[in-house]
Amino acid sequence: MGNRKPVRGWSVQDVVAHLVGVNAFWHASVVAGLAGTPTRVLMGFDPAATPPLLIASMSELTPAEVLEQFVASNDAFLDALDALDAAQWSATAETPAGHVPIRLLAQHALWDGWIHERDIALPLGAVPTVETDEVASCLRYAAAVSPAFAITAGSPQAGVFSVAADDPDVAFVVDLGETVRVRAGADDGPCLRGGAVDLVEALSLRAPLPATAPAEWRALLAGLAMAFDVDLETA
Repeated sequence: MGNRKPVRGWSVQDVVAHLVGVNAFWHASVVAGLAGTPTRVLMGFDPAATPPLLIASMSELTPAEVLEQFVASNDAFLDALDALDAAQWSATAETPAGHVPIRLLAQHALWDGWIHERDIALPLGAVPTVETDEVASCLRYAAAVSPAFAITAGSPQAGVFSVAADDPDVAFVVDLGETVRVRAGADDGPCLRGGAVDLVEALSLRAPLPATAPAEWRALLAGLAMAFDVDLETA
């Protein structure tokens, strides 16, 4: 993991402070979605510039105070999800990728939390436990989120793309058009291959894509790179 990008030079406390604000947004978005009035607070939101401003607002807090807020924000968000029935998981709520069912909001939150856990652990020399279901969910979401951002930005991409990952084994197909659809399957269109954890890292712009990645997959990362104002790396 020597090529892994740091998260904007943030400290551990900065990352946790960022997640406090993120959790508060997820909770508010779920509540509003269940009420039938999805929020629109992310209109004009700059994912590159705004988070540092929110972190700065918590800079005077002690690590213990930030941790206390983090635990409380986790509990509030998870309690909101825990109370959902089968129909409510399909209610519409706001995410950075647009208005989507709450089940996709939860998947975005899992992906975001998984990435930030590694942002903290890896520089400290700790390797998080690999949970198969978490990695599979994060890989599917990471493959879809960049083209989703491109659609939101008015630059949709089209085509059929597949992923065949190992350790753990995960295979699926991404259909792109006016929407993004992830479905079961393999080897339809340009295929991205590699270790599942490494591919989540690469698709989340934390590391380069494998040198063997098809050029079409490299182009798919433009939406996320544009949203976060970063340059794409090559292996």
